[in-house]
Amino acid sequence: MAPGLPPVLERPHFIGIGGAGMSGIAKILARRGARVAGSDARESATAGALRALGVRVHIGHAAGHLAVDATAVVVSSAIREDNPELAAARERGIEVVHRSDALAALMDGLRPLAVAGTHGKTTTTSMLAVALRTMGLDPSYAIGGDLDGPGTNAHHGEGEIFVAEADESDRSFHKYAPEVAIVLNVELDHHANYASLAEIHESFETFADRLRPGGTLVVSADHEGARELTARLRARKAPGEPRIVTYGEAADADARVLKTVPRGLTSEVTVRHEGVELTFTVSVPGRHYAHNAVAALAAGAALGVPADRLAAALTSYTGVSRRLQPKGEARGVRVIDSYAHHPTEMAADLEAVRDAAEDGRVLVLFQPHLFSRTRELGAEMGRALALADSSVVLEIYPAREDPVPGVTSALVVDAARAAGAAVRAESDPERAVAALAGMTEPGDLVLTMGAGDVTELGPALLDRLAK
Repeated sequence: MAPGLPPVLERPHFIGIGGAGMSGIAKILARRGARVAGSDARESATAGALRALGVRVHIGHAAGHLAVDATAVVVSSAIREDNPELAAARERGIEVVHRSDALAALMDGLRPLAVAGTHGKTTTTSMLAVALRTMGLDPSYAIGGDLDGPGTNAHHGEGEIFVAEADESDRSFHKYAPEVAIVLNVELDHHANYASLAEIHESFETFADRLRPGGTLVVSADHEGARELTARLRARKAPGEPRIVTYGEAADADARVLKTVPRGLTSEVTVRHEGVELTFTVSVPGRHYAHNAVAALAAGAALGVPADRLAAALTSYTGVSRRLQPKGEARGVRVIDSYAHHPTEMAADLEAVRDAAEDGRVLVLFQPHLFSRTRELGAEMGRALALADSSVVLEIYPAREDPVPGVTSALVVDAARAAGAAVRAESDPERAVAALAGMTEPGDLVLTMGAGDVTELGPALLDRLAK
């Protein structure tokens, strides 16, 4: 039941097509019949998956990659103005479309469910996508991580529901008009775009105002920033305000978490929703992931999906790439990949795996992400690492940012040592892997942690241990 393509997206060219957000939109457009092309800085499995759909993918950026008949150039906020393909598009008068506008266009004519929050968006969106798919509802979805391998971060479904991550980092989530929205938490992050927590609150309030008439906002009853958002919205008492459904352990939560029982790398959660108690299994450890599942349950129910059937279907979720993803075991040492890069996420994942480690130690190979984030939150990152038994810290992964004088991973290392953590700095990834391998003992659990290319070091560590 997919709506037709807007003319501007019939022959789009994506700059940075291999990115998590961009590749998903490109995939859905290709499935809907668009003639999609794009470029990326390097070859990847994602680029290969797109080519299998008929997408033309160039490696490297050059003005000549832009087709003569391209109807639009799609960009993310990470693309700089001096990119040769973007410059060529402007010279030729080709419309430049932000990826959020392209995603918003894909949701037109469907029933969008948008997942927002400083942490947990990818996991919660994935839980919903998998559960709704298991129920046979065939939703469309766009996720910031792969469900089942490269190229599985998006799907063009025949159902009426579209589940999407709503990114607050650049305020692009203001472009969406969901029928149901989730706000998992509200914290200060993305310091290059937000000067204060007050600006973050205003941004999430604007997002809530984008809900369709008669829509529902599902929001955490436990998280301080989310409760502040709820209070702001309820204080307005204006006509047409969205229905608010809260979830969590708080006594006043509408979908109240009664208990969470850890079971190794899974957990069992019991929730009271609309007077009915439901118990189901969550495939990843930790209270925060159990709460993500309850948010998914409440949001699906707001769309009219039977809560008991949805709870059973949520059990079929088996994780998503980089969100406490088991990478393997060698010589009795388990390696798990964590995308955590904000101190709150880091602490939550470390606490979650502590039970799974049982009598073994928890070791971390951590890579700070972004100079701006490390400048503002480096001390908190270091204190979070004190929850591990031992850590190795790499240099900062810059992503889209230029270096900032005086901002290095030493900010994290010094704070960790001040908090009593056993930590060492290592600038060379190969030496970091060797150092960590030398620390491990059978029964230990190792986390490769961060949003950058530290994810590639888990397999390298396993290979070294095996040899």
